[in-house]
Parts: sequence; structure tokens; C-alpha cells
Amino acid sequence: MKVIKRNGSEVEFNVTKIVNAISQANAEVAAENQLSQAQILTAANNVTVECEACGHAPAVEEIQDMVEDQIMALGAFEVARKYIIYRYVQNLKRQSNTTDEKILSLIECNNEEAKQENSNKNPVVNSVQRDYMAGEVSRDITMRLLLPQDVADAHEQGIIHFHDTDYYLQHMHNCDLVNLEDMLQNGTVISGTYIDKPHSFSTACNIATQIIAQVASCQYGGQSITLAHLAPFVDVSRQKIRRQVTEEMNAFGIEPSSEALEKVVEERVRDEIKRGVQTIQYQVVTLMTTNGQAPFITVSMYLNEAKNEQEKHDLAMIIEEMLIQRYEGVKNEEGVWITPAFPKLIYTLEEDNVAEGTPYWYLTKLAAKCTAKRMVPDYISEKKMLEYKINGNGDGDCYTCMGCRSFLTPDRSGNGYDNIANAGNYEPGKPKYWGRFNQGVVTLNLVDVALSSEGNVDKFWEIMEERLDLCYRALLCRHERLKGTLSDAAPILWQHGALARLEKGEKIDKLLFGGYSTISLGYAGLYECVKYMTGHSHTDAEATPFALEIMQHLNDACAGWKAKHNIDFSLYGTPLESTTYKFAKCLQRRFGVIEGITDKGYITNSYHVHVSEEIDAFKKLEFEAKFQKLSPGGAISYVEVPDMQDNIEAVLSLMQFIYDNIMYAELNTKSDYCQVCGFDGEIQVVEDDGKLVWECPKCHNRDQSKMNVARRTCGYIGTQFWNQGRTEEIRDRVLHL
Repeated sequence: MKVIKRNGSEVEFNVTKIVNAISQANAEVAAENQLSQAQILTAANNVTVECEACGHAPAVEEIQDMVEDQIMALGAFEVARKYIIYRYVQNLKRQSNTTDEKILSLIECNNEEAKQENSNKNPVVNSVQRDYMAGEVSRDITMRLLLPQDVADAHEQGIIHFHDTDYYLQHMHNCDLVNLEDMLQNGTVISGTYIDKPHSFSTACNIATQIIAQVASCQYGGQSITLAHLAPFVDVSRQKIRRQVTEEMNAFGIEPSSEALEKVVEERVRDEIKRGVQTIQYQVVTLMTTNGQAPFITVSMYLNEAKNEQEKHDLAMIIEEMLIQRYEGVKNEEGVWITPAFPKLIYTLEEDNVAEGTPYWYLTKLAAKCTAKRMVPDYISEKKMLEYKINGNGDGDCYTCMGCRSFLTPDRSGNGYDNIANAGNYEPGKPKYWGRFNQGVVTLNLVDVALSSEGNVDKFWEIMEERLDLCYRALLCRHERLKGTLSDAAPILWQHGALARLEKGEKIDKLLFGGYSTISLGYAGLYECVKYMTGHSHTDAEATPFALEIMQHLNDACAGWKAKHNIDFSLYGTPLESTTYKFAKCLQRRFGVIEGITDKGYITNSYHVHVSEEIDAFKKLEFEAKFQKLSPGGAISYVEVPDMQDNIEAVLSLMQFIYDNIMYAELNTKSDYCQVCGFDGEIQVVEDDGKLVWECPKCHNRDQSKMNVARRTCGYIGTQFWNQGRTEEIRDRVLHL
């Protein structure tokens, strides 16, 4: 059994240390108040049993809490008092040096929590370590100096989660919809160098990847681009190629027919599209930003974004090539084709592609084939989105998310906010989405609200109000931190078109109000919350109304804050990665192990059906659609499926069901490879001495550096492995099809 030390490193559990600690406290009290040796051993053994039952590697603080409880249970109050005083004194000694210890453990690569914090970061790489070191300093200053004490305490206790404290020290924000069209059509500046409008599709793709890397280094969340912004450059290349081919033919004294000329031109255009898409695919995978990982980039594939039929035709060719290359994958160090984590792809289902006989059905079939093998693309239903996202003019809008699931609120101005960002591609009267962003997230632990209420409904709503007020003040901290930020802080974002074209020295404040940007109230653990309060899963007809009531209450809170401040607070289904483990540990520490509620090393993301609950794919999507509608700031649903490569018809049926029933969904399959024996099936999760490890079922290789494992983590694919809580959640997933 493993134990997590305060600096994040992992060591073997040692019951002797518990015996020694109790014995030292015992020796400091009068003989008549001392415990017997047998009592000390009983207390230590009871703590051992508790640790084994807690379902995860316990932290030192958890073990010390258990020791206190055991001493008190024996009635040795003087011994307990001495033990508590000893803990307090040691804590005072550590307070001035905890950050140093964590940084040193990062450098020596023995900080288990850091190793598993982000499934797309390799913690042994220098650039990642530098980012983590800076993050530890930022966290320390944020918690000690920048946040109100009650907010900081609530974060530490797992009552709320103040996201991205490792970036809060700087004036940085979360997610973006990058206005690639403005930057490509009207020029931009990268690292002080002016970049003019590209004269070919391949050049446009190259510039786009540079923009992606620059943007990723200036914010800490996801970003999205659309292939529709690249589509106009296909015809730029086409005209250039036509001139070149004509000149070549003339040089040889050949006068080709128009049909022959067009055939040659289109062949070369497709070759250029192939090279351009390859640039995006490989540059995104191989680029490393200042935070030590590939850019967290989402690529939108939405045919109806094209401005005319020629662009739509060219966009379809780009989408086709993107899907072909993603289906192929990328090569690992052994030269084997594997599934990359990025770019994340989103394919919009619409009238022109959703059914057999529609013009772009061939793309949808290709998307289904790609999903079955590589887990992407994910799917947005234009039909449902136009129903949910109503702009200030009363019309529905369809647009992609920022990163994995964070959605902007509809343009309530209805007119592009009168171009307050000075974008070069502003169209009067047209709703604005590209160039907008999210200010940040604070997540409420719904399970903690329920457990704190002890099942009393009136008390539940009282505590809910207290916790919402805490989240509200925490979110305002995020907002205030961005206020006063000068455009000079991130020129690529604020001055050169990614989000705005403000003047040097100009503050970004006007972009923080009126709905231009959003700020997100996250939530997690709806399933466990409802089950504790009602005794039923929220999928049960008896419990569903209470679950929906909670969601509506959270939405009402956001609406009230929005009206008060003219800031678009929006409810967001949080994609907990490492925090699911943190929340679970904090709940166990505060409330003990409660069967079906806190007996796992994770809590359920957002509104999702519990990963172990038996439910078919169609019913799951239909059920979760009710909650997705009530999670306007961000939500995604998934279904867990087996290998579907020989059953593409079933994938297509699911996609058509998504189009008719839910706004945004994805299919989860497995895509693994063992570098030791060449096994390309599912790498399994097994238990070893209380710890979950990955093992090849064929050769039993457990060396993570010699296997490629890709799993959907929280709306995006992770490839660098996960903490114990998330690994347990992955192990517990049942198939829905």
C-alpha cells in the first residue's frame, strides 16, 4: 500500500511510523493517562485497516486524522492532545518551506500528484517541470496572498475548486475561439514580425499552426479554430496553380482542353490540401508551448460556416483530408501508427450530411470510420444547437466550443457587440463568436453540499446558498484579476487579432462585460449528490426531478449574478481530471467512506450517468440531453463502446440519434499499443499492492514508457496516464452498446 507525502512523493505504507508517533505522544503524559502497548498496536492496526479500505493511496494528513480518531476512541484524551500539539508545531515548521519541498520533489521526479496531474503532460521533461515549478510558486502566492481566506480554505478542503491556481498570479484567462479569419485575411504579427495575408492554402495552414502555438502560450485553457477560415485559401491556391499549369503547358507548346486543364489543376489542389492538413496534424502534435505540452486545440468542421458554394465545396475537401489523415494516425517512436491526443476534432451534423442521399453523407461515413478507430471526431448537432442557442435577434446560432466543452453564451447584442474588439472581419448585424473567450472557472462540489446537509432537504438548500455565495465571490476574484490587464500582456491575443485589435497600452476591460466573454460556474458530482439525498440514481424517475431542480437552481444563481454585474456567468459541466481524485479524497476525509457515495477514488463528472451504471447508449444520450440543455456554459455527453470498426452502421445510427436528440456528444473506444510485444488491443488496469497499474494482457508489460494508451479523459483524449482516482474511474466504465 502506498502513501502520498506532503511534497507529493509516494512511499510505502509503514505501520511502525504510526506506532512510533502514538508512542511519542504517549510518553509525554502522566502514567495514569497513558495507553498500554496493546492499545497502541490496536490503534495502529485500525488505522491500517482504514487506509486499506479508503480506495486510494492516502495522504499523510488523512492518516494523521485517522490516528487522532483512534486515540480519542480509546478515551486517551491527554495523549490525543499531545499528538495534536505535535502536529500543529510540525505544521508551523513546514509552512515556510512547503513550496520548496514540492519543487524539489518535482525536479527529482518523485512527486506522484504532479506526475498524474495532466494526462497530456510528461512530468520528466524539463519544459513541463519548469511550468510545474512556476505553478507551485503561483499556487503558493495565490493561496496566501491573493484569494480571500475563506475561498482559499474552501478550495483546500475540496468544498469548491478554484481552477488553474498555477496561472492565477498572472493576468491570464481560460479558453478562446480564435478569430483565425481576421488574422489570415487582414494580417497579423507574431513575435514582432508582421505576417501578411498568405498566397496559398499550405502557407495559410503553416501560419495557422504558428498562431495556435502563440495563443496556447498566452492562456491556459483550450482554444478552437474552424477549417472554414482556411477554406478561402483553397481557391487562392487553385488560381495560382491554374496560372502555373497554363504557363507550363505554354512552355511546351501545348494547348490542353479545359477539361484536361481542370483535371490537372484539381489534382494539384488536392495535393496542396493534403500537405496543408499534414502541416496542421504534425505541427500541432510536435509543437511544445511554454507550458510544456502540445497546444490544447480543437478543430471545427462545420460545412454551413462556408460563405458560398465554392467555399463549401473546398471546405468539404479539407474536412475529407483531415479525416483521412486522422484515421491513419501518427507514428510513435517504434514507427507504429497510434492515436494522437490533439488536435481534437468536432464534426457538425447538419441537414446536408446527416442522412444517406444528402450531398455530404460521404463525409459523415468517413467521420464514423475515423471515430471507430481514433475516437474523433466528436459531434455537434446543428439542429439542437439552433434550438438551444438563441441570440439577441431571436435567431438560433450554431458554433463550436472553446477546447473540449466550454461554450460561449449566445451573442445577446445580436449585432456583434458593435465591434468593440476592432476586428478586421466585423460584419454589421451579424452575431459574433470568433474572437470571444472565457474568463475562468470555479467548481462547486455538489456531493459535499449533500453530505453536509446530512440528508435534510431544507438544510441542503441553505448550504447550497452559502456555497453559491462562496463561488460567486471566487468568480468575481477571477474577473477582477483580469480587469486592468493591458493589451501588451499578450499582443497576439489583444492587439493582433486572435481575440481583438486593441491599441498598445489599452486595457481589455470592455471585453469582460456585456456578454462578450463568459465566466463559468462549474459543478461536479450530481449523481452522488442526488443519490445521497434521495437514495436513487438521478436516472431513476423518483430522483430525476430533484436533479433537474438542482440544475435549474444553479442556472438561476448565474442569471442573478449576470443581471447584477452585466457579466455572462454561465453554468458549466466541469471536466474534472485530477480534481475528481482530490474531491473524492476530501469527501472521505470529511465524511468517511459511505457506500455508493464516497467509496471510490473519484466522483462523477458534471451531470453524467455514473460510469458503472448499466444503461444503453441511446437511453443515456436521451437522458443526459435534459441536463445538457441546463448546462449552457459547457457540457458534453459520451457513450462507451467496444471496437466498432466492423460495425460502422451502428456508429452512424448513433450519430443520427445525436443529431435528433442532443447538442454535443462523443463515442469512447480504446486505442492502445504495447511496444514490448506489439499487442494492439485494450491495455488493462490491474491492482498491485493497493495501487492501480496499466498492464498489457499479452506480455504483462507494466512499463508505462513502453506502451501507448489513449483514453477519453474529460472530453479530450489523454495519452500520458492519469492519477489513481481517474484510473479507477476508467477501469469502472461499462459499455453502453
